[in-house]
Amino acid sequence: MKRFVVLALVLLSVVGAALTATASTEGKLLIWADELRTTVVTDLAKEFTAKYKVPVEVQELGFGDIRDQLAVAAPAGKGPDIIVGAHDWLGQLVTNGLIAPIDFAKQKDFSPVALNAFTWGKNLYGVPYAIESIGLFYNKNLVPNPPKTWDELLTIGRRISDKANKKYGFVIPQPDPYHTFPMMSAAGGYVFGTNPDGTLNPLDVGLNNQGAVRGLELLVQLIKEGIMPTGIDYPTMMSLFKEGRMGMIVTGPWAIAEIREAKVNYGFTKIPMIDGKAPRPFVGVQGFMISSFSKNKMLAKAFLNDYIATEATMNALFNKDPRPTAHLALAAKITDPDIIGTFESANAGIPMPAIPEMASVWTAWSNALELIFNGKMTPQKALDEAVVQIIATIKGQ
Repeated sequence: MKRFVVLALVLLSVVGAALTATASTEGKLLIWADELRTTVVTDLAKEFTAKYKVPVEVQELGFGDIRDQLAVAAPAGKGPDIIVGAHDWLGQLVTNGLIAPIDFAKQKDFSPVALNAFTWGKNLYGVPYAIESIGLFYNKNLVPNPPKTWDELLTIGRRISDKANKKYGFVIPQPDPYHTFPMMSAAGGYVFGTNPDGTLNPLDVGLNNQGAVRGLELLVQLIKEGIMPTGIDYPTMMSLFKEGRMGMIVTGPWAIAEIREAKVNYGFTKIPMIDGKAPRPFVGVQGFMISSFSKNKMLAKAFLNDYIATEATMNALFNKDPRPTAHLALAAKITDPDIIGTFESANAGIPMPAIPEMASVWTAWSNALELIFNGKMTPQKALDEAVVQIIATIKGQ
């Protein structure tokens, strides 16, 4: 621990110009939040101060800087009490002892998937507020009624597709593990299995099991039938969808503004069932966490339970940054069909694995997809080789 603190002090001297936060001080709360959350949290801080006579400072940092600066500042006594961040930071934050478990009294008010995302082992480390995942966008001029099953998707895709005129029924970005995973997970594919204590087991990789292979075989079928083209990256997919050349695409709510601006007559819903089972996309969750170096853990927990975990706060956060809320009562009142569709898709999904070993998965997985979609390897062989590479990389770390 001493070596870690010394290293942190050295790093602080290097990044001192960028790291301007004051330290956690007994009797005063310090919160790090990004631009989108700062205004709402500042208003709540004023209410908390008025009621409890406890000063609260909200400091704005870039969202991408919060995690890395916490790792440097907190052990050196320069960090905040509370941060706003993403659930997939847990691998770094928990294993390095940077955040503390939270006693959260309002779990019943929040999406189970969102709570699961902030759970490490048997402990909850964050109060979730936003949840999102990918789903099916469809052009209503080509697909008036979205498919509910994969067989229906095939039927619609065959009707729409015209390869000679670069018109296709269904597209996912390629080779892209993130957008491909829902089809692999529907029949039981997974990235990491779990240990008895509920943590993820990085040496149990399920990307080449029967369900994962089945999902890719279905995508290969689409390519062979001319329903889905090969080699389409995300920008190309979006361009063709906006031009009316794609009946259905798979991506997330970040595409909504672009699609609306292009005036596409679109809808958004869950990805169709495969063999009677629901695809399970990766889910991203954002929320509030408490630094394990905080000198005000009880105050921080009170702030999160009494001021953050309320429908009013969740609504204020939603109005500032309209992404699907993790708060169940508020979610039931949302009328925007895109937000509803994203919420439904996310709640059927799987939290993105938060362990550090996830970084060892993407390259081998992506390479396997490229070989499969280009017809150079069967799904089983390509995935078998990818899993061998992934496990070898993890063991070599």
